[in-house]
Amino acid sequence: MAQLKPQYIILTLLAFSLYWMYLLYKPFLLAIMIASLLAISTVGVQRRLEEKTSSVLLSAIISTMALALLFFAPLGYFLTAFTLKLSTIDIASMQHLYVKLNEWAHHLPSYLSFLQPYAQESLEKLEVNDLTTTILNLAGQIGKYSANFLKTAMLIIIFYFFSLYYGKTIFDYLKRVVQLPQQDATLLSFELSSMMSVVFYSILTTAIFEGALFGIAVAFMGYNGLLFGILYGFASLLPVIGGALMWIPFMVFELSLGHTGSAVFIALYSIIVISIVADTIIKPIIIKEINLRIVNSEGQKNELLIFFAIVAGLGAFGFWGMILGPAITAFFLALLKLIEQHQRLHQ
Repeated sequence: MAQLKPQYIILTLLAFSLYWMYLLYKPFLLAIMIASLLAISTVGVQRRLEEKTSSVLLSAIISTMALALLFFAPLGYFLTAFTLKLSTIDIASMQHLYVKLNEWAHHLPSYLSFLQPYAQESLEKLEVNDLTTTILNLAGQIGKYSANFLKTAMLIIIFYFFSLYYGKTIFDYLKRVVQLPQQDATLLSFELSSMMSVVFYSILTTAIFEGALFGIAVAFMGYNGLLFGILYGFASLLPVIGGALMWIPFMVFELSLGHTGSAVFIALYSIIVISIVADTIIKPIIIKEINLRIVNSEGQKNELLIFFAIVAGLGAFGFWGMILGPAITAFFLALLKLIEQHQRLHQ
C-alpha cells in the first residue's frame, strides 16, 4: 500500500486549517482587508514619519490618529447628526413644506415655466403622510447603519494600527513562505501601493476640498455648514451625480420658501464653482501633484481606469468599494505585468 507523501498531508492540513480560519475570522475579514489596503495606501507617509520620529510605534500611532480624525470622525459626526435630524421631523413641518412647494409650483418665475408640468405632476403623486413615515423609517435604518458603520470603523482603525506596526514583518514572512522572488514581490507591492495611494489621497482631497466649498456656501445661507459640507464631500465621491444629490434638494427647498435668489445662487455656485472649476480643473491638478510629491511615482496612473474601478467597486461592494475596486484592479494589472515580464525572460 502506497504511502501518502508528506507534502500532500501538509497541504491537506493547510486547506483544513484555512477553512476553519475563514470561519473564525469571517466577521472581521472586511475590516482587515480595508485596514490593510489603507496601510498600503499610506505606506509612503508612514516611512517619512518613521524617519522623522525614529520609532515605528510612534509613527503608527500618529498615522492611526490622523486617519481617525480625517476620515472616520467626519463620517461618524454626519451619521449621528443626520439621524437625529431626521428623527425630529414631524407631520406638521412636512405639511407646511408641501403647501409651500405647491404654491411655488403654481407660481413659477417665467424663466422656470418649463418645469411647471413636471413639478405639479410630482406633487400630485406625493402623499405627505406617506413621506413622513418613509423619512422616519429611513431615520431608523440610518441609525442601525450608523451603529454598524461605527463598529466597523473602530475595527478598521485597530487593524490599521497593527498593519502599520507589523506590516513589514508580515510582508517579509509571506515572501519567505510563498517563496516569491524579490523582484516579483517588489513589482506587486509597488503597483498596488502606488495606485492605492493615488486613490486614497485623491478621495480624501476631493471630499475635503469640495465639501468645504459647499459647506461655506450653505453656512452663509444659515444652514449647518459642517454637517452638509461633510455630506457633500462624501456625495461628491459618486461620479457625475454625486454633487447634484446635494444641491438640487437645497435648490428645491429654497424655492419652496420663496427664496428664488438663494435657490439660483446655490445651483449656479454648485455647477460653476464646484463642478466645473473645482472638480474638472483643480482636482486633476491636485491628483497629479499627489502622484508626484506624496506617492513619489513617476509613472502616470490612468485617471479613467481609476474612475471606473471606483464606480465598479461602489456598485459591487457599497461604500467600501471605493477602496476595494481600485485594489482589485491594481492587483490584477500587476499580475498581468508580472506574467509579461516572465514571458520576456523566457523568450
